[in-house]
Amino acid sequence: MKHGFSSPAERQECENGIQMRDYRSVSETQDKSTFNNQTAGPGSPASSEGTPDAPVVKPVIRAAAAKRANASVIGMMIALVVSVAAFLPIVLMNPSPKSDGYRPNVNVSAVAQNAAGVAGFTPVTPEAGDTFRPNYARWESGTGSGVPTWEVGYLTPKESFIGLVQTARANPTWLLQQTKNAPVTGSRNAGGLEWELRDTGKGERSMVLAHKGTTVVLTGTAQLDEFAVLADAVVKSLESNPAATVSPSAAPSP
Repeated sequence: MKHGFSSPAERQECENGIQMRDYRSVSETQDKSTFNNQTAGPGSPASSEGTPDAPVVKPVIRAAAAKRANASVIGMMIALVVSVAAFLPIVLMNPSPKSDGYRPNVNVSAVAQNAAGVAGFTPVTPEAGDTFRPNYARWESGTGSGVPTWEVGYLTPKESFIGLVQTARANPTWLLQQTKNAPVTGSRNAGGLEWELRDTGKGERSMVLAHKGTTVVLTGTAQLDEFAVLADAVVKSLESNPAATVSPSAAPSP
């Protein structure tokens, strides 16, 4: 729509009026926006969006549900106590057997008698009392070493070990092997005879005796007093047996 103006002044006055109306419209819009923000409460959607700490809803267990849960726990505890009480008398009436461990039943005399036919001498069967328990007795043909031997192992009263080896074909190399290359550290009398004493210095020692055609070596970790008891029994067994019929190839130095 076109307006006719009689002069430029009228046209300028009309444009000024239009601009004033636009300014009033913008001002009214801003005033309404400010009023709405101020009147919005904390529970309104506009305010809740900027609230960082919203309250956490905690579940509430009803009294009946809590009572049922407690009853289940108590029932389990009662059942456990009843089960233990039922089995406890059975356990008490059947105590575990007291045992000193496995003790093999080794008949040294019987094994020695079987070995005597091939040994060429009567193997020693020392009687050192019940406190020295044999855990093996055997005849070794000496296929690898060339030295056939009679061997018996003993557990001592102090729970140590002494191994007995007897042969009629001892030699220096074999003797060093039996004594773990231990040097001669002295001698000790047992059974009325002088035994050669060797010690590795690492807790293992040996007593060596050459008598009546055979060589006997005692080696182990036991104390010398236990060695002496077994050595004394060995001498008694040697004295009761005939001399060896096979000549030894070598004997340990005294």
